[in-house]
Amino acid sequence: MVHTAHGYWLSEAGPVTPAPVLEGEQHADVVIIGGGYTGMWTAWQLRERGASVRLLEADLCGHGPSGRNGGFCETLWTHFPSLVERFGRDRALELCDASADSVRSIGAWCEAQGVDAWFTPGGYVMASTAPAHDAVLDEILAAAPGDRVRALTEAETRARCDSPRFRRGLLVADDATVQPARLALGLRSKLLDVIRERSRVNALRSGPREVVVETDGGRVRAGAAVLAMNAATRAVPPLRNRLSVTSSHIVLTEPVPDVLDELGWSGGECITDARTFVHYFRTTRDGRIAFGWGGGRLAAGARLHGKVEVDPEVADETHAHLVEMFPQLTGRAVTHAWGGPIDVSPSHLPQIGTLDDGPVHYAFGFTGNGVGPSHLAGRALAALASGESTDLAVTDPSPVRVPSEPFAITGGTMVRRAFLRKERLEEQGGRVDLITRAAVAAPRALGMHVAR
Repeated sequence: MVHTAHGYWLSEAGPVTPAPVLEGEQHADVVIIGGGYTGMWTAWQLRERGASVRLLEADLCGHGPSGRNGGFCETLWTHFPSLVERFGRDRALELCDASADSVRSIGAWCEAQGVDAWFTPGGYVMASTAPAHDAVLDEILAAAPGDRVRALTEAETRARCDSPRFRRGLLVADDATVQPARLALGLRSKLLDVIRERSRVNALRSGPREVVVETDGGRVRAGAAVLAMNAATRAVPPLRNRLSVTSSHIVLTEPVPDVLDELGWSGGECITDARTFVHYFRTTRDGRIAFGWGGGRLAAGARLHGKVEVDPEVADETHAHLVEMFPQLTGRAVTHAWGGPIDVSPSHLPQIGTLDDGPVHYAFGFTGNGVGPSHLAGRALAALASGESTDLAVTDPSPVRVPSEPFAITGGTMVRRAFLRKERLEEQGGRVDLITRAAVAAPRALGMHVAR
């Protein structure tokens, strides 16, 4: 098994030649910090408006979480109950419709730009694997429009993918899958004229009309800045306590077309269970199963130093979960494993807005669901950086704060263990003890949404 920081997707997509570093003093209408989906979609939207842009990336664009994730190009429909709670039903419908438009736009962009990102509009299935998880489906189904989120019986769920663990499910037909690295690198290839790589930002100073961003090699003076930094947002003091960082791991099987035939899994659906620390899985063009688990360890601070990317213990546990979900894979090879950070929002929803002391706009907190919503964020950030009002910005006037370190990592680790114990007991049909129930209820008491 090849276990690396960057994983299979980036290897399959192929190497890239680094873009130039930032040198000297340059000027732009907008400077963007971060070369993942959010930063690049913002750059694309701004350039379409005729704005001059400089995008600065500390490493290589698309080689962070944007090139390593599960490739679920999702809408916000399964977040509908939370959106209604925060913004009301009309606003929630507007945001979910916009997120569905973003998924369609990604597919249309790939076709128009000749980017083969394996865009497959196969829909998304959430499957219950324990009686206690039925309530998760029921809450979404009770709130969301029936023409956008549809209930699936056990027979209908297992007709799409016949895991013995599946009880029943729901279907979001608007969702799709992509090969995430191919999408990220395809987007990068269209923006090379504005990208400066291996140009880590050391300082950002903002005033009423100008933002100055400095690297070791130069500086950019711009009318506005966009922060699209994923987990590294924790290095920005005003935003440090607005997110926490956890991790996820993926294992990839050898080609198993015989198993896919046995499962009847031929529609290209991306699938999760309904756990808090979710299992997520999808197929590839050559008949593999990519299986991920959102139960990785938490990270302290913004500099991760590779701790969440290569974690053999979590990779082994993810492999064990894969075989539990699909016993037909017993004895079949897992060829690759990799991990990455997740920028977790306390509301479990993206946070988009503007800092108080200047024209510096931000987006973060995609909480493992950024492929589709990052396009939505790019639309909102481009509008904000252009001085326009936008109805797409998911801003929160009173954002929930996470504790400072070391309390965040200590408390978060304890809550993680409690959730893992709770979910194990639920799936085994056991009784969840009072102490565990109290521990998993603690985040909610602090205003945090650990689940969707």
